[in-house]
Amino acid sequence: MSRPPFLTLPPCARAYRLATERGEFAVHDTGDGGAAGPGARPVALLLPGFTGSKEDFIGLLEPLDAAGFRVVAVDGRGQFESGGPRAEAAYAQEELARDVRALAAALGAGAGGRPVHLLGHSLGGLVARAAVLLGPEPFASLTVLSSGPGAVSASQQHRVELLLGALSSMGMAQVWEAMRALDQSPGAAGQAPYSEAEAAGTPAEVEEFLRRRWLSTVPEQLVATGRQLREEPDRVTELAGLALPFHVVSGAEDDAWPVPQLDAMARRLGARRTVVPGTGHSPNAERPGETARALAGFWRTVSG
Repeated sequence: MSRPPFLTLPPCARAYRLATERGEFAVHDTGDGGAAGPGARPVALLLPGFTGSKEDFIGLLEPLDAAGFRVVAVDGRGQFESGGPRAEAAYAQEELARDVRALAAALGAGAGGRPVHLLGHSLGGLVARAAVLLGPEPFASLTVLSSGPGAVSASQQHRVELLLGALSSMGMAQVWEAMRALDQSPGAAGQAPYSEAEAAGTPAEVEEFLRRRWLSTVPEQLVATGRQLREEPDRVTELAGLALPFHVVSGAEDDAWPVPQLDAMARRLGARRTVVPGTGHSPNAERPGETARALAGFWRTVSG
């Protein structure tokens, strides 16, 4: 899961619930800075990944705001502070894709409004492309961040299977404790084991946030979207048929979708390709400054 580098919103952003025709969604929004109408800033809508939330993009808000973009990071249906029904059918991919289109409409896309730059991280990339395949009109571009052409790698499919099995027999709190135990590595001689998070120096408040986010996520959402990660077909050819600018961004390593697979997907899409050096599956959290520069450069080109 992505670990936000910090949790305090920058002064340029505010947290609120964005009303749409499909309900309210918790967002972080940098706003238009007083601009309105044709001169309003281009809008970017950011979708988090599996087990993620809007906080995964917190490091991008300030640099993208300074670059001239209104940035809206969202908790999707069933994620963290948005909430959702206790029914797996509510999290079918098309339902999530229609939520994205409703969010774009609420941000002014469509009906003569300015289209929205759409970005999806990991699972969010699969949802984002599903939204675009329902019709590209509300969108100015599509960026897939650490998200591949189809199902995740075999090793990650196995991890998802283990998680789904645990969710079928344990409560969310029990699953969290089990995941923490699996993360443990032996400490120095004579010391108790420590978690990977502690070894990496994750601040205590971030570790507590990760736990709170996990417990706030709707289990049925995890089950339904976990299956999507295991079973997603390759839809790149279908996507390449759309007249839309694409950007494929990843770290230098990725255990969910191998980097050569992402390179090939970018070629098939005729997409801009960015690799953020020194990062893994979450460049947005690991090196947000470099990631923001790459995103802003692409969006400026698209926005003219």
